[in-house]
Amino acid sequence: MEAVILILGLLFVAFMALGVYVSVKVIGAAKRGVDRTITQARRTVEETTLRAKSYGQVGVAGELAQLRLSLRTSMRATQEALQAGVAEDASLSESLGLFQRLSVHGRELDDELKRLEREPDRATVASLLPGLKQRTERITHSAESLRWAARDRARQFADDDLAALNTQIDVEAGALRHWTVEEPSPGAGAGAGADASGRGGDRARGPQAGEEGPEALTARDPRAQTGYPWQKAVRPETTN
Repeated sequence: MEAVILILGLLFVAFMALGVYVSVKVIGAAKRGVDRTITQARRTVEETTLRAKSYGQVGVAGELAQLRLSLRTSMRATQEALQAGVAEDASLSESLGLFQRLSVHGRELDDELKRLEREPDRATVASLLPGLKQRTERITHSAESLRWAARDRARQFADDDLAALNTQIDVEAGALRHWTVEEPSPGAGAGAGADASGRGGDRARGPQAGEEGPEALTARDPRAQTGYPWQKAVRPETTN
């Protein structure tokens, strides 16, 4: 009896521990989902604000907003392209590592541009704009190079696979139409002619096997002869 109680107690403790573990996992997944949703919403709002500033404002503020928008758009597009491609092409992992190093410089530049948006000394900010534009162009150019290289690689793989598939389909189609590629050999034509002439000679010499000889005793009823395969034979009259 004590052993049964001990076993039941251990099972109860195990189920409780499993329930706590599952609850922690579910809560963690839900928290990560909420954090991801909040991050995406914050990013959408910030990019919408930057787009409005780049189109609605002139001067230093508009140029800073345009630089930030260009930088964030290029970096996000490259990140999405590399992450989607590395799942199918493991060789892109090195490119993804290079992009992560590039992202460090991109985040530093974005933070600097964000601080300069609140800088009251517009003259100093205007003097820094040429260098900021150059840094932005260098980072976006590198990101675009990685992105287009990954896309060209995926497209080349798709073209090679399509070409191999077309070759296999052509071979299979030729195998299915095997009768169209068979040509009679010269010897076969001569043999066929000899066979035909032989059959002609046999026909001239006498009836073929299975054919009846000349009607010597009883003449065939002309009404029973059929001129065409679709005509029915006339039954012979019977006498009672």
